[in-house]
Amino acid sequence: MQKIGIIILLTAAIIMQGFSQESSAKSQDGKKQGTAVNADENTKVSIGKNLLNIEEGDSSLNVRVGNRGLNILESLEGPKFNFKRYSENDEWNQDDTEDDRARRRNRFKGHWSGVEFGFNNFLTSDRSLVLPADIEYMTLHSGKSSNFNINFSQLSLGLTRHIGFVTGFGLNMNNYKFDRNNNILKGTNGIIEELNPGASLKKSKLATVYLNLPFMFEIQIPVDNNHLNIAAGPIGAVKIGSHTKMVYQDGQKVKANGDFSLNMLRYGATARIGYENFQLYGTYYMTPLFRTGKGPEGNDLYPFEIGVAFTFND
Repeated sequence: MQKIGIIILLTAAIIMQGFSQESSAKSQDGKKQGTAVNADENTKVSIGKNLLNIEEGDSSLNVRVGNRGLNILESLEGPKFNFKRYSENDEWNQDDTEDDRARRRNRFKGHWSGVEFGFNNFLTSDRSLVLPADIEYMTLHSGKSSNFNINFSQLSLGLTRHIGFVTGFGLNMNNYKFDRNNNILKGTNGIIEELNPGASLKKSKLATVYLNLPFMFEIQIPVDNNHLNIAAGPIGAVKIGSHTKMVYQDGQKVKANGDFSLNMLRYGATARIGYENFQLYGTYYMTPLFRTGKGPEGNDLYPFEIGVAFTFND
């Protein structure tokens, strides 16, 4: 994360420096370099092709950055603000009309980006919540085994106004909290084994972080002035982190990072149903939590999660 932050800061610094140099050069060269100052009462300044345009008149100010613009008009009632949207070759006087705004409102918008909170567990190979006797140490505290997801990127591909596909990226964070006084470790040949701490634990868990990529088909059913949303499709994920943690009764904490024979890649199916921006979701992974043959005593366990989501598709 620190490296990403440094890269962002350096990029911003380079861009700002470039703008500064470009603006300085253009102020010296005048119209030859794309900066124009009119001799009449209006003042126009432009940097690059539609990169930045500023036009000031007696009672108005137009500012355009890329394909977005803002018009400020002075009046007796006070300043009035109007937003504009331009195509590549639009002139200043082409406003973002009501038809344009209505057209954008009519576009299909899926329900993925947002935050999710739910509970997770896993099933055995025969799709049972009851674990074999020899791996009872994998039993989870179902009320405390939780997942938290941040879906930070979304792309909607509409077929009609209310039907289309939605995809994007999300961070999937799972906490598998053990119900018994134990944790796990990566044992001989990478097979997961029980870790007995030799002291009473307050809590113990396995935590994973995956980057998710869904591809869902969504139908939106109009209900009064709102919509009932139904979506489902495949989902893939890549692991970006995992660790175990134990907290003893005296407050001592022990954290261990490792891969714990977890599958690096996994896929499954996800579905959700909701009303406007409130959703109920469920995801089941057809890939075992641990690599085949490396699970507890060689058993395969298949993770799933259910919960609620609050989306930001507007």
